[in-house]
Amino acid sequence: MSAWPYNTKVWRKLRIAKLSRDPLCYACLLRDRIVPANTVDHRVPISSGGPAFPNLDGLHSLCHACHNEKTHTHDRQGGNALGRRFKGCGVDGNPIDPNDGWWT
Repeated sequence: MSAWPYNTKVWRKLRIAKLSRDPLCYACLLRDRIVPANTVDHRVPISSGGPAFPNLDGLHSLCHACHNEKTHTHDRQGGNALGRRFKGCGVDGNPIDPNDGWWT
């Protein structure tokens, strides 16, 4: 069974609302790819002080692959050196993540 807050009724409702409003993967859309989202992720991880139940704008709809990428690179202890949540470039050749250190 999942741990708090993911095992709560409040989270299940929030997840359904987010996927209903934003049914496509946020990171894939930045790459000009149309991929259905099946995971809801906190923009600011709970472990970094983010709210457990943020409003819908505090969440990302992601596909499984993009969620794993963000979780394993950005959300881990200490984050990553470039500050990026999502790897890759858009059609213009620039990093898709505005938090990427390249932009600074």
